[in-house]
Amino acid sequence: MSARDDRLVYSSGRGKVPAEPTPPRAPKGDGIVRVRRETQGRGGKTVTTVSGVGLDSDALGELAGDLKRRCGTGGSVKDSVIEIQGDHREVIVAELEKRGFTVRLAGG
Repeated sequence: MSARDDRLVYSSGRGKVPAEPTPPRAPKGDGIVRVRRETQGRGGKTVTTVSGVGLDSDALGELAGDLKRRCGTGGSVKDSVIEIQGDHREVIVAELEKRGFTVRLAGG
């Protein structure tokens, strides 16, 4: 092997390779899932929010999908809070309790 074979031909990186980003963690809470009805800031539309679930983002999205199917409506996950269109508090509380969560109705 000659000295010419040891030289670097091509490099796409510069310096150190950055570490893998850590996945976002669910916020730590008191272990109680809170279900509330909200209309403020939504143009008068009612939304049921579920907060404090304590799951990672993939599991939270899967739970949101299950709750949307159970309620027969749309929704989304924003900032670790599940938002379900309409007032479905009773259905959501029953479903979450069936899955083993400690659930409380919050707000008015």
